[in-house]
This record gives sequence, structure tokens and C-alpha cells, in this order.
Amino acid sequence: MIAIVDYGVGNLFSLKSSMEAIGAETVVTGDAHVIKSAEKIILPGVGAFEDAIAKLRSTGLDLVIKEEAGKGKPLMGICLGMQMLLEKSFEYGEFEGLGLIKGEVRCIDEVIPKELKIPHIGWNSLKFKGEKHPIFKYINEGDFVYFVHSFYGAKCAENTIATAEYGAELTAAVANKNVCGCQFHPEKSGNVGLNILRAFCEMEGE
Repeated sequence: MIAIVDYGVGNLFSLKSSMEAIGAETVVTGDAHVIKSAEKIILPGVGAFEDAIAKLRSTGLDLVIKEEAGKGKPLMGICLGMQMLLEKSFEYGEFEGLGLIKGEVRCIDEVIPKELKIPHIGWNSLKFKGEKHPIFKYINEGDFVYFVHSFYGAKCAENTIATAEYGAELTAAVANKNVCGCQFHPEKSGNVGLNILRAFCEMEGE
């Protein structure tokens, strides 16, 4: 069973539907005991970093997620969920992240040409970094996925497993052992996204 963490941020229906479409047994939950009993964890997120990380901490689920990840349980962060895996965010202030992956969250306006619109919304192709990561086992380099974001993972090159071009090479996915994250939305990325979720469901723990 895979636990989709519900901490009061965002609509989780599309993600749960995508997981059901690939035959994965999932539960949307904010119950620490259910999350601890799950085989894998998905941390979604939309909106502002400060609000999301505060809500996660107010529930105590930040500690549960870090503890379970520390045991080697596969964990995937999606969009803001990926950003929260990093050490800190500079989104309208400075805020501590979960620190499961080295790096920080910065506004894309620091690196992209001024004529490009923010947020970055739309389909972009993936460029793999290093050895092809297991979550990409069912897709090919160059496949397109769907992004919606104004901030990105910076200073995380050593853990970057894919990038996407939007006036600059932006972090598209990161991984550190059993912990991985996608800046894009696999649940909104058609068959490519479903295949990424399918591969995550097959990930082995550490």
C-alpha cells in the first residue's frame, strides 16, 4: 500500500486517480500510523512553501516522513513536495525544508531570460543526468512532462537525475537513495507520467 500524505494542501484527487489507473493500492491519509505501515510514501504539494511546510510540521508528519525515509522506505515528492525535500527555501523569505536532499529552492527569475513568463507552465522534455534512474525505467530521454512552477531546486546538481529547458537548464527531478522528487506533475503528464509512477511503485527500499 502506498500512502499519499494529506496535510491540508491541494486537491489530491488526480494523483489518487492516476495511482488507481496503474493498479496501485493507495490511501490518502494524514494518519501517522497509516503512513508508517505503508510500503511507500508520496508527498504532494501545491501553493507556497512557507504555508505548506508549516502545515506539515503542525501535524507532526514532517518527523514521520523523515523517520520513514531514514529507514529506507521509498519516498517521492511531487512539485512543492519535491521542493520540501530540500534543505531550505528562499520563496518570499527563508524557510527550513526537510533536508532529505541537498539543495535549496530559488525563484526561476534568477536564471531564466526576462522575456519568459513566470510561472513556467506547460510541457517540456526531460534530459537525464548521470545513470538512468529507476523511476525513469519505463520512459525515454526526451519524453515530455507537465510543469507548473515559479521556483526550482538549486544547488542540488549532485542529486539531480533530470533537467528541463526553460530559458535555462532547470532541475526536473532529484534523488538520494530511496528518496526522489519530481518538479513536474506525473499525474498530469499522460502515459509518461503514469509510467514514472509505475516505476516508483516498483522501487525497492534501501
